[in-house]
Amino acid sequence: MAQRKRSRGEYEEGDNQMGMGETLSTLRGNDTETLDSSRNGNRTNEQDEQAGGDWEVAESRSAKRLKKLPKKESGNYPAISHSSHARLNSYVKLGDLQNLALYLLADGTSPQWVSVKHHANVRKVVALMVPGLEAGMFNGQIPLSEPEAEPANGDSAEADSSQLAQKDENAPNDSVPDPSSQPKRLKISPDDYYPVKLVTSRLPETLQPLGELFDHIWPIRTPGEDKNARMHSPLAAFLTAPILKSKEEKKSKGPHFPTAGRNWVNNRTPVTEFLASTEELFEEGYVLHPAQYNGTSSAAAEAARREANKTTAADGWIDAPGIATLDDGAKAAEPDNEKGSITAGRKVLTMDCEMCITSPKGVSPQSFSLTRISIIDWDGKTVMDDFVTPENPITDYLTPYSGITPAMLEGVTTSLADIQQKLLSILTPQTILVGHSLNSDLNALKITHPYIIDTALLYPHPRGPPLKSSLKWLAQKYLSREIQKGHGSTGHDSVEDAKACLDLVKQKCEKGKAWGTSEASGEPIFKRLGRSIRPKRDKFNPAGDDEPRIGAVVDWGEPARGYGSQAKVTIGCESDEEVVKGIVRTLEGDADEAVVPKGGCDFIWARFRELEAHRGWWNRSKLVDTDALRSNSKSATSEASLKSVVADTVKHITEVYQALPPCTAFVVYSGSGDPRELSEMQSLQQKFKQEYRIKKWDELSVQWTDVEEQKLRKACERARKGVGFIAVK
Repeated sequence: MAQRKRSRGEYEEGDNQMGMGETLSTLRGNDTETLDSSRNGNRTNEQDEQAGGDWEVAESRSAKRLKKLPKKESGNYPAISHSSHARLNSYVKLGDLQNLALYLLADGTSPQWVSVKHHANVRKVVALMVPGLEAGMFNGQIPLSEPEAEPANGDSAEADSSQLAQKDENAPNDSVPDPSSQPKRLKISPDDYYPVKLVTSRLPETLQPLGELFDHIWPIRTPGEDKNARMHSPLAAFLTAPILKSKEEKKSKGPHFPTAGRNWVNNRTPVTEFLASTEELFEEGYVLHPAQYNGTSSAAAEAARREANKTTAADGWIDAPGIATLDDGAKAAEPDNEKGSITAGRKVLTMDCEMCITSPKGVSPQSFSLTRISIIDWDGKTVMDDFVTPENPITDYLTPYSGITPAMLEGVTTSLADIQQKLLSILTPQTILVGHSLNSDLNALKITHPYIIDTALLYPHPRGPPLKSSLKWLAQKYLSREIQKGHGSTGHDSVEDAKACLDLVKQKCEKGKAWGTSEASGEPIFKRLGRSIRPKRDKFNPAGDDEPRIGAVVDWGEPARGYGSQAKVTIGCESDEEVVKGIVRTLEGDADEAVVPKGGCDFIWARFRELEAHRGWWNRSKLVDTDALRSNSKSATSEASLKSVVADTVKHITEVYQALPPCTAFVVYSGSGDPRELSEMQSLQQKFKQEYRIKKWDELSVQWTDVEEQKLRKACERARKGVGFIAVK
């Protein structure tokens, strides 16, 4: 795309002009400013006082000076701003916001989309995610009044603001508002990737405080796929940082994939390192074993959820016995016979099941029942290979996919209850279950187990989630093995599939965690920040020791069990008000250093959720009981209006800003646009794909044509459009 430079007339009033020096600094990545900042450290006290710097001198003249924060009137105070001379040729992405934080505190590259002055003097970064904020709120397309007016067809982000004042030809003349009496609003184009200056007088009264904190509203694009109409996780986009390439990798051409690397070094890894986390299992649709939420604040809610979903003992489900907490598995492990054993004293079993349809033809949704189960141990020996007769008559054997034929089940009297009793004697706290998308197998078995290794998660799809690689493709690529070759009368072989899963896990254990991931995937932003050192001679580091950067997460629920697992400090909350208090705590530190160390944290990521809950965006939570948490917030009540919830959210954002210490960068972003229509269209598409495999076209309950496909793509495009705000306190 050709670069475009805006003319002066395209900008709002009040844009600041920039000199040649600042323009060159922006285009060159502010290297000269960084150099100037480093030069300031060699100046005399007299020169520092003239420049406005504030310095502390130790009692002993020979002691090193402790550098304090520069004053705002000085020439070296940090700033982040949009240049009217900047040239943008694409949307700013969430990854760009992440890189900005890494540039300010760690090893990120100099951003080219924004002007950063004296970045070395930025002491802290606070990133606040506020789902529910949309550009339409700032230009009047989403009225902040009661009741909330939902735009037709979800086109809130794309409606032309000029249409709001258009005349309704069928309406009486006295009902048409006078355009001159309407307040002027910001002009925000949904197709423009340039920021818009926040003019306070043109903002709705509820949002005017934001105009006093930030200079611009930035259109931010959430990562995703246009081809497949997918939106990726905004959480992962910000909290998962790319792993930096070595000099050799940068010089080499072509894709970098661990399986093709000539310099690959095996990193033998215990199988326990590949156990799926509770968050991953929940996100993949697994029914959670009680040990995975025992002792947490969401224990009662999880039990209630299972009862509501009919996955309790009363509904025929069983939980693997003898496991009260997740630590019981390690306690039950046998002593290793050999130092560095891959199995780590655990019993590894690989499982694969085959199912057939037992619901009457034409009934939706269809019921799938277990017809075969195969289990093999770590040595590849068959532990169980049984056929099962479903309780209800089979209406479709799905032979091309299951490999099950009527002849195979002749004379079989084994029931699901019989299989469950066998499994109760096999599954112990020592057992680890391995499989590919094992949740469907466990659902058919009506059983839960807390120690799961899912090869669909171990070997992520090259294009990223939510896409998944098939077991057949993984076997071809990594094992050079052809499985599931049969079609028609042969179909799949559950023993063959189980062995393929086992060999994939063994290969991963021998090669290491990065094996089978595209460019070794990424790492938590907190881990990358931890490799950077705090500035020496800081007032909280007077000895000049090499102290790593400290990251914190302040979020609803239990953030330590999610993306915040790598953060040194995590604070769980049950309201946005508590989130504000948690941010203040991480900024200042605890007096006794009980949770937050003295001097606070360098990087804080937090999230407000009351606006998201009120607007109906928060439809699913990972490890947080949505209904229980929302009931604690006044935004969840029917009496709350959109205007009041937005007002409370803006108030909380202002409180966070006021609590920031000087030289702190503040980033506020929505994460995405409205995802509801996208979720609905994706559900319809998934249902169509499931039915299309086993039904005729005229029997489908969902039709998927080009009309639905285009609607899906437009919904995805809207959902990927978020907003962001940037400032330095």
